[in-house]
Amino acid sequence: MRQIYLDHNATTPVDPEVVEVMVPYMTKQFGNASSVHSFGREAKVALEQSREKIAEVINCAPDELYFTSGGTESDNIAIIGTSSYRKNKRDHIIVSATEHHAVLEPAEYLHEKEGYALDILPVDSEGLISVDDLRKLLTGKTSLVSVMHANNETGTIQEIAPLAVASHEAGALFHTDAVQAVGKIPVDVRAMDVDLLSLTAHKIYGPKGIGALYIRQGIKVNPLFFGGSQEKKRRPGTDNVAGVVGFAKALEIAESRREADLVSMNKLANYFIDTVIKNIPDVVLNGPMENRVAPTINLSFCGIEGESIVLSLDLEGIACSSGSACTSGATEPSHVLVAMGKDRIDAQGAIRFSLGRSTTKEELDYVLSKLPAVIERLRALSPMYDK
Repeated sequence: MRQIYLDHNATTPVDPEVVEVMVPYMTKQFGNASSVHSFGREAKVALEQSREKIAEVINCAPDELYFTSGGTESDNIAIIGTSSYRKNKRDHIIVSATEHHAVLEPAEYLHEKEGYALDILPVDSEGLISVDDLRKLLTGKTSLVSVMHANNETGTIQEIAPLAVASHEAGALFHTDAVQAVGKIPVDVRAMDVDLLSLTAHKIYGPKGIGALYIRQGIKVNPLFFGGSQEKKRRPGTDNVAGVVGFAKALEIAESRREADLVSMNKLANYFIDTVIKNIPDVVLNGPMENRVAPTINLSFCGIEGESIVLSLDLEGIACSSGSACTSGATEPSHVLVAMGKDRIDAQGAIRFSLGRSTTKEELDYVLSKLPAVIERLRALSPMYDK
């Protein structure tokens, strides 16, 4: 059976070049970067050189970049760490309705357990945010605004700079989760005028378990962990040197290929979307056709539950998802699609196909050859589907 992977937004395979640069730091050059002997110094050099490489890509100073275990931790530090520091003067948080749960749940925690005021910023039918809507929610007590740069379910690309400017005018900090953006579209923290930005390696063919948080110089953040001086005490714990080296290499490769990958994946994605809509009735594209990260395709197959489609395609050797990998198995429809105004039944029938570097037209043609029969069979069994 053919095995076709169309779930690259969930995670990507580690690039062989990335593995190659990581191996020495798990074998011969295994020192602890906090140690003062030669093994430790060697590891420290690799750590700081990698920090410089990543910082250069997102246009920040190396000492503004802090390594974490991944995007979820970076989001938690950004939301809880900055807000708890400012609570005495500002106890109001704003997050968009289509954020990843790594942003929504820390914000809800602060609201429910710590007494912060919380507002959810609405989006339009394509998942985009109005600056005017943000201004209506901002107050003199707003501590932080968090808006995702590229949505993990729909691929919608948010214009960040105007939202950051409006937040700053009200004295609020601005954070963006750029996990699905970095390495795929240009990301420049200065141009976007953000105070905090989350990124991770495993979405761009790097290793799992390593991410980073950009914190603008001068921003105060309370740590979530204690017990070490690493990362200037903002994120203590033994440095994952091999992971950091792999992260830097993965981002270097992603940047070198970014424009070429954008062209090829846009072409493949548009071909796939057009063919599905032409050959299968009652299919809707969720999110914009143009203002979208190319590898992300989110389609609603009306009248069927998405999980049924995912399982049926898996039997054909095709891997895709019904939404964020972090909520896989949930019976509720995607909160992202509901926030965009989608009918709950249509939202439950949504499937995310996310392409990767290795995706070919031949693979997509195989999926396109299997998909119509899967949808027809499931609709014949579904009481929700009415022609």
